[in-house]
Amino acid sequence: MMKLRSSAPSPFGRKVKLALSILGLKGKVEVEDANTADPSDSLRRQNPLGKIPALVLENGDVLYDSSVILEYLDFLAGGGKLLPEGEARFPVLRDQTLADGIMDAAILRVYEKRFKEQKYRDPAWDAYQAGKMERGLKHFEDNTPPTPATAADVNAGSLTLACALGYLDLRFAGKWRETHPKLVAWLDAFEAAVPAFTDTRVAPTPVPENDPAPLR
Repeated sequence: MMKLRSSAPSPFGRKVKLALSILGLKGKVEVEDANTADPSDSLRRQNPLGKIPALVLENGDVLYDSSVILEYLDFLAGGGKLLPEGEARFPVLRDQTLADGIMDAAILRVYEKRFKEQKYRDPAWDAYQAGKMERGLKHFEDNTPPTPATAADVNAGSLTLACALGYLDLRFAGKWRETHPKLVAWLDAFEAAVPAFTDTRVAPTPVPENDPAPLR
């Protein structure tokens, strides 16, 4: 059986878990918690960067990051499901990259509070990352993906967007909802179409401070 190294709060790990459910591969993968802050965790041997998620294959090889893992899972499921073939593939890859970027910027803002004392924090850096998040959200508000009726309508781009919005609910008190009504409606429809989104939800919490584990 394959093994997914992740942690419950990680939006990138959630992305893989949703893909497993959508593709019917959930029973083929064991999820094992990873602590990126622990030098003794085997994660650092499995992924030299010490980042999650990492997918340990049955032969011992390891795949990372989430976009690579999604491509592999789509291959296992026969291909063309989360990542369409031909020209239609590229808008999906673009949307996945943009939503990944929103999550990256959000996590950097979390880390700014988690690892730095107040006197060492850089408001300009935080504003820079916040700007990335807002521009990304505005793009998706103005170019909202098609509303999924079933899980079969979901692709890697829309799946990643849902995880990004879920992470903003988790760590930033869902403030994005106040100014992005189309995305709010879209995420409600996504959750109705993909029950695994509810199953993988972690209770919302504020950005943690001075608490290095678990990361993300």
